[in-house]
Amino acid sequence: MDKKDKLKEVVDQAIASQHVPHVKLKKMGPTSVDIDKLTKPSKETHQEYWGKGLTYLAIVLIIVLVVSIIGFVGYHGLATFGSDHVNVFHFLTSTDWDPGEGKNHVGAAVMIVTSFLVTLLAALVATPFAIAIALYMTEYSSKKGANFLQSVTELLVGIPSVVYGFLGLTIIVPVIRKLFGGTGFGILAATLVLFVMVLPTITSLTVDSLKAVPSHFRKASMALGSTHWQTIYHVVLRVATPRILTAVIFGMARAFGEALAVQMVIGNAVLMPYNLVSPSATLTSQLTSQMGNTVMGTLPNNALWSLALLLLIMSLVFNFLVKLIGKKGQK
Repeated sequence: MDKKDKLKEVVDQAIASQHVPHVKLKKMGPTSVDIDKLTKPSKETHQEYWGKGLTYLAIVLIIVLVVSIIGFVGYHGLATFGSDHVNVFHFLTSTDWDPGEGKNHVGAAVMIVTSFLVTLLAALVATPFAIAIALYMTEYSSKKGANFLQSVTELLVGIPSVVYGFLGLTIIVPVIRKLFGGTGFGILAATLVLFVMVLPTITSLTVDSLKAVPSHFRKASMALGSTHWQTIYHVVLRVATPRILTAVIFGMARAFGEALAVQMVIGNAVLMPYNLVSPSATLTSQLTSQMGNTVMGTLPNNALWSLALLLLIMSLVFNFLVKLIGKKGQK
C-alpha cells in the first residue's frame, strides 16, 4: 500500500467516525475525498514560498549593496596609502592639506578636528532643548499640544539641507559678523545650523524613549510621595537614559555626515580653527567642494576618497556605539 492509499484510509476512518455534524464534513462521504488535492501544495503554500523567496532576495541585495559600497570606498580610500605611499600617521596628524603638491602635503588633521568640534558642539547645544521638548510633550502637554509639536518636528525634518544652509548664510553668518567681527564663517555658524538640523532627530527619539518607560514606574514613585518633577528626574529620566544617549548618538551621526549646509557656512578654508568664528573646513565640506575638481586615480582624488573612508569608518563607529548602549540599556 503506497502513501496515497494510506492517507485515503486514514481520512476515510476520520470521516466515518465523525459523530458531530460539521459544516465542512456533513456532506462529505468516505468516497468523495480527493487525495491528490490533499497531497499537492495549495495556493497559499505557493504564496508563502514566493513571499519567503522575495524576502531572502531583498536581504541578499541589501547585503551585496552594503558590502559593495564599503569595498568600493575602501579600495579607493586605501589607494592613498598603498599606491601613492602616503604615511597613515602623517595623514591623520598633519595640518598641511594640498594633495596637488605631493604626498607630503596630504594631512587631514584640520578636517578631522573641525568635524568632531562641530558635531560635539551641535549635540551639546541640541540635547538640552530636545530633552526639554520631549518632556513637555510626554509629561505636561495635552494630546493636541503634543500632536502640534510632533507636526512641527516632522516639518523640520523634511526641510532640505540646502535651505538650512541658505538660511545660515543669509541670517546667521551676517549676525555673527556683526557681533564678533571677521567674516562670520566658522564653527559657530556651522554649529547653529546643525543644531536646528539635528534637534528634530534627537527630539523624536527622546520622545519615544520617554514613552517607553512603563507607567507603573511613575505610579510607584507617586505612591511613595514623590512630586511630578521628582518622578521625572529620579525615575523617568534614569530609566530612559540609555535610549536618550542612543538618540544623541543618532543626532551626532547626522551632524557628522552633513555636507551641503555646513559647506555653505563654515568658510571652506583648510585652517586649524583658533576660535569659533574663524573659517575652517570639515571632512564633508572638503569632499563636496573639491571632488568635482580632481581626476580619478590621481593623488588629489585618492586623498578625497580617504576622507570619504574616514566618514564611513565614523558611521560604523556610531552604529557600534548605538548597539553597545542599547545592550547596556537592556540589562
